[in-house]
Formats: sequence, structure tokens, C-alpha cells
Amino acid sequence: MSDYNLFINKIHNKTGIDLSLYKEAQMKRRLTALRDKRGFTTFLDYYNAIKQDDDLLNEFLQRMTINVSEFFRNPQRWDILEEQILPKVLSNNSRLKVWSAACSTGEEPYSLVMMLNKYISLDKMEILATDLDEEILQRAKIGLYSERSLKEVPLKWKDAYFHKEDIGYKISNTIKKPIRFKQHNLLSDTYETGFDLIVCRNVMIYFTEEAKNELYHKFSNALKKDGILFVGSTEQIFNPKKYNLVSEDTFFYRKL
Repeated sequence: MSDYNLFINKIHNKTGIDLSLYKEAQMKRRLTALRDKRGFTTFLDYYNAIKQDDDLLNEFLQRMTINVSEFFRNPQRWDILEEQILPKVLSNNSRLKVWSAACSTGEEPYSLVMMLNKYISLDKMEILATDLDEEILQRAKIGLYSERSLKEVPLKWKDAYFHKEDIGYKISNTIKKPIRFKQHNLLSDTYETGFDLIVCRNVMIYFTEEAKNELYHKFSNALKKDGILFVGSTEQIFNPKKYNLVSEDTFFYRKL
């Protein structure tokens, strides 16, 4: 077995990430450049180093995708969600249906479960987590993350909801239970309805104004009355009434 194929097998066994699903020539070229940049001459040496060095692990995971995220990204926004938005949402509902749109590698939907579980049991929440990229969704389902991704996770949650492994931190199966991962194209696929909360952050910036206009209408239609749309820090909606929404706080919009 070649050095590279041995590396693929070891990564798959340890992380569940199957590099053989990627185009070999492109992936091998990318990882060879990364290995050489770090001063290793074989993939086996590089793998052994990844096991010991979290920075190398994080760099490796980033090379798997441009969709790099972290738990509780922009924590001040999450504070507002928990302290100001959720109490209103929960006052009208004993169960919550939530959508994490363009969920990338899963940090966002898992963050939502951890936060919501402070107030309602896991069996009273339904979290839909979607992304266009099937390979990204597979990584999200595996739920393996570097130390750096967990920097905003409270220590008690880190201890309760993650398992330290040779390579990174694995999310608890308990937290996975309320989440339904699904491949979905925001621009062309139909939207489910009846959501109490939709979180779509840091993806709208990649769309044209015409596409944004269409998506905001679709998100609004997918929300229940008084449901909340939570957008990214560069994606403020300047005319929410156009979409039958009203601003609840910066980057939070309520369905009228």
C-alpha cells in the first residue's frame, strides 16, 4: 500500500473522513503541498504529527473545505439570541422547530442544540441542518472538531458534550439526536415550513441582490407567525417589511 493510501486509511479510521471520496489528483496535490510545507517527507510522518499537534490538525481540516466555522461564532450575537430572542420564542411554544441553513461542518446546529437544551429537553426540539455540499454534511454528521473550533464553548459543555480523541474532539451522540442533516440548495429547492427559528448566517454575502430578495421571501414564508430569522453580521436586512418581517434586534427579524 502506498504512503498516501495508508494516510487515507488512517485518517478515515480515526476521523471518519473519507479522503477517497475526493478527486485523488487534486486532493493528493493539495495535501502533498501542505505536508511539504510543514517539513515532512512522508504522509505517515505527517499523520503522526497531526495526532500530536492541534494546529496541524486544524490546518488539515481547513484544507478539506473552504467552509470553516466554529461553535458560537460571534458570541455576542448568541448572547442576544439566548437572553432576548429565545424567551419570546419559548413563551409561545413548548416545542421548537429550527433550521440551520448552510450549516457547513455542523458547528452551528450543534451550538443550537446545546443552547436550547438549557431550556427544553432534546425530544422537544427538531433541528433541520442543511448544506449544498454533501461532503461537508458528512463531516458535520461525524462531528469531529479541532480545539480551536471549541474556543467559545463553555468548559462545562465541552466536558458534557464532547469526547477527546487522538485527533480532535468528537461531539456526543446525544447532541446529534435532534438534528436531521439534509442536502439542500437554497436557490432551487423547496423550503419546509413551520419554523420557529431559522439561522442563516454568512452565506447570503455570496449571492446577488436578486437572489437575496428571493431567499428572504422564501425564509419569511418558511417561518411561523412570530418566528425569527437570524442572519449574519454582514447581512442586515434594510427593508424587512418588504418580506413581512420586523426587526427584533440587529440581525434578528420576526415574522409578522
